[in-house]
Amino acid sequence: MTANGLKTAALMALMIVLFMLVGEALGGEQGMIMAFFFALLMNFFSYWFSDKIVLAMYRARPVTPEEAPELYAMVERLSKRAGIPTPRVYIIESPQPNAFATGRSPSHAAVAVTTGLLQLLDTDELEGVLAHEIAHIKNWDILTSTLAATLASAITMLARMAFWFGGTRNDEDHNPLAALAMLILAPVAAMLIQFAISRAREFVADRDGALLSRKPEALAEALLKIEQFVRRVPAHVNPATAHMFIVNPLAGMRQAFSRLFSTHPPTEERVARLLELAQQIR
Repeated sequence: MTANGLKTAALMALMIVLFMLVGEALGGEQGMIMAFFFALLMNFFSYWFSDKIVLAMYRARPVTPEEAPELYAMVERLSKRAGIPTPRVYIIESPQPNAFATGRSPSHAAVAVTTGLLQLLDTDELEGVLAHEIAHIKNWDILTSTLAATLASAITMLARMAFWFGGTRNDEDHNPLAALAMLILAPVAAMLIQFAISRAREFVADRDGALLSRKPEALAEALLKIEQFVRRVPAHVNPATAHMFIVNPLAGMRQAFSRLFSTHPPTEERVARLLELAQQIR
């Protein structure tokens, strides 16, 4: 397992520990289980229909090999190299260059690119971006992000229950200030862990995608181009889906102190790792 893989596993374990601690503070095992399964149900629905929801949200248009032969051929070639079925290919009418992958499994996946991406990047850069998205699909990253979201949602619900109902083990010892602190801090901690998992998976997809396309420099250049363009061209994006894109589509709104709250690693760090990888595989 790679360092980023270990980091993801450790963060998921930390999320589970946080969930258990909040459940312990609530005191009621039944309430903890109910909150978890409610969050699980919500996120299972979101996971199962995620591709349809997000593709409809951005009015993505499916394309055939006849309509976009070069784009489709790249996706097909990279998928074959990765050993997964060829995902469905979509185009989104948007001047902002970006891309994302969605779907509940490699057998039910889709890759979407914007018209802005197709206009901005050259062939090698586009292949690098597509390889990154294929890597997400191969690594089941959508499932990982769904599990993280499930636990984060459950933690938030449990924290609210602990605040409003004060636990069930010993109400006489209930501390309203501690409950208020939990209401605020537990969801924030869960969100930070969730975002850290997302950033770790981006590094993995960069590396695996670069190895898949065999063009790490091209992916690095694509990331730089997209980042620069995203900062200038506004996009109508639901913040809840920002983590899906190869570069945060809301990057132009970031503040200097927001790194911990970012769903993506800094582009300069991603580029540095890719250029280092390029030196290693030469």
